[in-house]
Amino acid sequence: MFYVAQTESGLDKISNNLEDVTGKIFNLESLTLLAALLLSAFLIGRLIALILRRVNNILSRRADKSPNLLTVEKYRRAETIIVISIALIRVFLVALALYLWWVLEHPGQQPTAIIGASAIFAVLAGGVFSPVLRDLASGSMMMTEHWFGVGDHVKIEPFGDMQGVVERVTLRSTRIRGINGEVVWVNNQNIQAVRVTTKGLRTIAIELFVSDPEAGKRLIDATDLRLPTGPLMVAKPLSIMEVNEVGREGHSMWHITAIAQTAPGREWLIEKYAVEVIQELDAKRKNPILKSEPIARFADSVAERKFAQAIKNARKAPTKRNITAQIQQAAKEAKERSETRKKRKAPRKII
Repeated sequence: MFYVAQTESGLDKISNNLEDVTGKIFNLESLTLLAALLLSAFLIGRLIALILRRVNNILSRRADKSPNLLTVEKYRRAETIIVISIALIRVFLVALALYLWWVLEHPGQQPTAIIGASAIFAVLAGGVFSPVLRDLASGSMMMTEHWFGVGDHVKIEPFGDMQGVVERVTLRSTRIRGINGEVVWVNNQNIQAVRVTTKGLRTIAIELFVSDPEAGKRLIDATDLRLPTGPLMVAKPLSIMEVNEVGREGHSMWHITAIAQTAPGREWLIEKYAVEVIQELDAKRKNPILKSEPIARFADSVAERKFAQAIKNARKAPTKRNITAQIQQAAKEAKERSETRKKRKAPRKII
């Protein structure tokens, strides 16, 4: 009976505390003060966001005008930091408004009442705001690790067809604009992986094997005239990078490498259309120069350097001379061990 009475007394105290807290929270004066503080936080946040977005526009224009890629990346990173700062400032202002409301409305509040209010808030936050909290956690990690930034072209996994240029990044969501003009919002917790296109363009190379190098160069120039150009089409037309002679004497041919850049999603303009144009123009010649069908492939200088380094490391192995020396050394050591064992087993001479 004693324990039952004690339990009932504790429950009554908790109930009285909760009633006290809810009575002070849910009244007209308290709610009016809370609404005024939240409105002030909202307006101040809008004003700060307006100023920072103007700064962001200035950085964006400077990034577009800069010819240096490193400078462009610095401006883009600064844009991303400013966009994230807007979200953080807004969250801080809302938290500050709630804190001021609590201090002004509940001066000298007893600890038990504060604990009761904290319990109510924890229940509401856990049940209502848990998806938002997961978005904030995911967004914080992505921004800390610099997965991507404003202005980058990304492809979001596991959504295979969701790709475009990042327009806005916050701790809760990411906004991208697709090549068809669609605007897509993605909750950060749903982003499992991101594929970032270097420089926002796809670099594609075409390999040609021709019998006449000069005629091959003219063939590339004629193909360029039939390629649609523009930011969303062929951003950079075909340009010849290398011309190398291959084959033996009497059967010489030339290997020509030409590269072009397209917007992501328009790779078919080079991989398919440009290859077909080259074959069509060559077929109209009296003496065709193509030795084989043109080969289209992705080209990236950084990727080629990394893979070349990996292949070089994979091919590292002892040379034939080293292997022979190792075998000879092993045979010599085995012979010495054998002679040592024979000396130990040989009978000693008795003098």
